[in-house]
Amino acid sequence: MDKPRIGFIGVGLMGHGMARNLVEKGFPLTVMGHRNRAPVEDLLSRGAKEAKTPAELATVCDIIFLCVTGATQVEALVRGPEGIAKGAAPGLHIVDCSTSEPTLTMALHAELKAQGIEMCDAPLGGTPVQAAEGALSAMVGAEPAAFEKVRPAIEGFAAKVIHVGGPGAGHTMKLLNNFLSLGYGAIYAEALSIAAKVGVTPQTFDSVIAGGRMDCGFYQTFMKYVLERDVNAHRFTLSNAHKDLRYVNNLANATGAANFVSASVKNIYAAAEGLGRGAWNVPQISDVVAEMNGVSLGEVPQLKAAE
Repeated sequence: MDKPRIGFIGVGLMGHGMARNLVEKGFPLTVMGHRNRAPVEDLLSRGAKEAKTPAELATVCDIIFLCVTGATQVEALVRGPEGIAKGAAPGLHIVDCSTSEPTLTMALHAELKAQGIEMCDAPLGGTPVQAAEGALSAMVGAEPAAFEKVRPAIEGFAAKVIHVGGPGAGHTMKLLNNFLSLGYGAIYAEALSIAAKVGVTPQTFDSVIAGGRMDCGFYQTFMKYVLERDVNAHRFTLSNAHKDLRYVNNLANATGAANFVSASVKNIYAAAEGLGRGAWNVPQISDVVAEMNGVSLGEVPQLKAAE
């Protein structure tokens, strides 16, 4: 059976590895131009083709993957004047791998369904390295028939594919996953600052926590920065963290849920971005909270964005 024709928008840190896996596994691939030409040219050298607009891409694809920043970009790519909806024919499946707003996904699904187009969401767990290795996890929100249609392509870059519910359910699960990790980041930062207030160093703090019940993969990458000052230990910016937590709070508001903790965590990352630290990576929230407390956890290895 012929493999479906794949379109890909957003071949950045994560998207490039995902798209490379697809083209190398025999999926006919067309990508849309990216401000960084290097990943586009790499994919073209491997056999991919290029489209100039989302509408043009839609005319030559069966499945289109989106891997962009968030809801604003997704909405423009689908609903814009040269958006996917303008060039799509019935039977097209759109799979949003971004961390976006569930309410937008559900709204797009409802309006595109009338055109015979399926909107699915498949946000990701993992890193750019895992994307290149085809070892991501995907939380898929889709109608059952649509899930079966897109699953083989998702399996091209994801080792773990879980159908978590209907359209929007994937984005909901991704936001909750990110809330857990970013919440831990805020807790680690505050705990480290309190420790520093009484002269307990990050090294001593880690010697107690590492290997215990509160140790985990996120703790390890977070503390790799704190202890080694490796800014690339966890490459996810504070501005993106703030965006995801805004989405969590929006979801809580839309559902009428009480969200005492996520509101507080959101405000910690909002403060960091407000102080001009949005380009810093997540573990560096420890330095922001330390600065607010008048202590230092170590030399900050990059200049403040505001300077």
